[in-house]
Amino acid sequence: MKKKLSFLTLGAALIAVPVLAAPGGAKGDANATLTRAEAQAHAAERFAKMDANKDGKLDASDRAARRAAMQTKMFERLDANKDGSISKAEWDQHSADRAAKRGEKRAEAGATEGKRGMRGHHGMRGGRHGMRGGMMMGKADTNGDKAISQAEFETAALARFDAADANKDGQVTAEERAAQREAWKAKAAEWRAKRASAPAAPASE
Repeated sequence: MKKKLSFLTLGAALIAVPVLAAPGGAKGDANATLTRAEAQAHAAERFAKMDANKDGKLDASDRAARRAAMQTKMFERLDANKDGSISKAEWDQHSADRAAKRGEKRAEAGATEGKRGMRGHHGMRGGRHGMRGGMMMGKADTNGDKAISQAEFETAALARFDAADANKDGQVTAEERAAQREAWKAKAAEWRAKRASAPAAPASE
C-alpha cells in the first residue's frame, strides 16, 4: 500500500542574505576579481530571485513560498511514476540512489579517514551558515519591519563588499574574499566559545 508523504517532511529552504561570491556565482571563477558595481548587480539579481511574490521585499511570505517550491520539487522528484503519491518502493529507490551517489563520491575522493573528517566539518559549516544568514538578515533589516527591501538588501551586500575590500580600491580579489571568510570563522569560533563557557540556566523547580 502506498504511503503518502506530507510536503512538510521533505525539507525546507533557508533564505539568507548571500555572502560575497566571485563573478558568476558559486560556479564562477574563484580567482576572479569582483568590482563594487558587480557586487550590487549580483545583489539585485539575487533579490529578484528570492522575492517570490514580487512585492519588492523579502519577508515570511517569501520564505514560505520558497519552502513550498522546494518541497514540491522534491516531491515531484521522488514521485517517479507521477501518480501523486510516493510509495515505499519509490522512497527506497531514492534512498538507494542517494547512497550510490555518496559511494561514488567517496570512491573518487579515496574514502579516507580524512575525507570523513571533512564531512563532519561540512556539517558544522551548515550550522555556521545558518547562524550567519540569520545575523545578516537581522542587520539588513535596518528599519526593523521584519522585511528586507531591495535597497536594504543591496546596502547590506555593499557593506560586506566594503568590509572585504581591504585596500579600498573598489575591487575584492580572491585573496580578500579568503581573508573575509577567515575573519568570519574566527568570529564564529569566538561566539561558540563564549556560548560554551556561559553558565547554564538554573533548573526550574
